Amino acid sequence: MEYIKIRFGKNLGEMHSRLQKTIDEMFRQVNPMLVLPEQTWRPQMDIYETPDEIIVVGELSGVLKEDIVVELDQGAVKVSARRREAPRVPGMRYHLAEMAYGSFERILLMPVPIDPEKVTASYTNGQLRIAMGKKGPRQVHRVRIRDE
Repeated sequence: MEYIKIRFGKNLGEMHSRLQKTIDEMFRQVNPMLVLPEQTWRPQMDIYETPDEIIVVGELSGVLKEDIVVELDQGAVKVSARRREAPRVPGMRYHLAEMAYGSFERILLMPVPIDPEKVTASYTNGQLRIAMGKKGPRQVHRVRIRDE
């Protein structure tokens, strides 16, 4: 049985680069061909919440499960993967080339802290699903004061 790699990190949210996203979007609007193919693939992802969990669903068609890595800390989830290009056939000529290949990395900030002990990931029919239990509310511990 193969597993999706889940790693635990620290402060993934700090790695999120808004500047890079802004630059990519600026070039994509001017001319989509100006952005390198490995940077243009940005799979669509949904994040939704239930009373007990945060769920991330990503559309990763064409990616092998062993090429998916999920890293998380209490406040963010990083999903990275690689979609391999189909082998070229001698003499083939493209008439349309819209599919992006290569590596991608997404850092998704979570709306609430997550419990790393309650995380599962599955990959079926090109969809990655990560279910993360919410971290319980901080409990106040009362300290008893002794008589001396």
